[in-house]
Amino acid sequence: MKGHHSMQNWYNIFPKNLSLSIYVWIIFSLLPFYFIFRSTSWFEVILGFVLIVIFFLAYRLSFLSNGWFLYVCVSIMMAISIGMSLFYGYVYFALFLAFFIGNVKHKGGFITLYVVHLVTTMAAAGFSVLTQEELFQYQLPFIIITILGVILLPINTYNRLKRQKLEAQLVDANEKISQLLVYEERQRIARDLHDTLGQKLSMIGLKSDLANRLIDRDTSKAKNELADINQTARSALKEVREMLSDMRGAKLDEELEHVSQLLNAAGIAVEIKGNKELKQSPALVEDVLSMCLKEAVTNVVKHSQADYCSIEVSETSDELKLIIEDDGIGLSQPRTTKGHGLRGISERLEFVNGEVKIESQQGTMIEIKIPNITQQVKGEGAQ
Repeated sequence: MKGHHSMQNWYNIFPKNLSLSIYVWIIFSLLPFYFIFRSTSWFEVILGFVLIVIFFLAYRLSFLSNGWFLYVCVSIMMAISIGMSLFYGYVYFALFLAFFIGNVKHKGGFITLYVVHLVTTMAAAGFSVLTQEELFQYQLPFIIITILGVILLPINTYNRLKRQKLEAQLVDANEKISQLLVYEERQRIARDLHDTLGQKLSMIGLKSDLANRLIDRDTSKAKNELADINQTARSALKEVREMLSDMRGAKLDEELEHVSQLLNAAGIAVEIKGNKELKQSPALVEDVLSMCLKEAVTNVVKHSQADYCSIEVSETSDELKLIIEDDGIGLSQPRTTKGHGLRGISERLEFVNGEVKIESQQGTMIEIKIPNITQQVKGEGAQ
């Protein structure tokens, strides 16, 4: 039974995505040393130092443990937390425990540890307030905040991790659905091609053999067979063209609608500017631009942590331009297209002589330019 949230790096023990800064947690890690050095005897100082070291050792091991050893580590941490509260007046180890308990995946284990930790923390804090009234009269507001943290932090962490797990499963499910749709579409295309061309090509092959045998013996019948071959080939070509017209490429206006829904679902406000429908660009260019738009927006959703994204499309007689700009954290390598899945954009643009430029200062801006090939050809022809 896995009872905790595994972490690849053991030293990554501070909570992420919380309103509390990591510096607050560092202060909580250093504070116990201040409390033990207030003690009068060296024995109490040494004992307190040993307890602090054991606590952080158990805290580290708890993120690497499974099963019964996990609960042994938590029990040791609880005992030290209670001891530090009763004898040294330090109750803030309870916040470390509260965060860790929120990482416990097993529902029964989470509820048990949550209740035990809450009861023991409140009891130890209350007893300490009564027995160390002079010391705790200055800390009482912080003790109340700590108890609130013990109540709320595990639930918040538990729900956040559960939500992240469900979101990851949803992403995996969507990827599998996309793969299945692609596979199904390929199967459909294969069936259509077989039904459209298979029979007719077989007929053309048979009639070609027959015409070859008849050409010296019966010229008129051979001509009839050749006429049938010609008619069959024309019919097959017509059906293939009809099939290809049904399998049209991605339309930009439809892709803009799709990425808008994707951004809204991710909690990112989106603004679309410029031309939604292309009038001067060939279907291949529109298809490439739509795929680049999809990949760029997917990158924004996955990596940018942005709150706002603008998409601008402008089409002139000389070029087609697409600008995607967000207010996120930017890229670590703004001048390259090698990271974050952006390489695929430049590779696609090679087919239409396009180029991509990336700027990453306050957020990220991706600018895609595709020249109007028709105009280029006309210009070259005029020269």
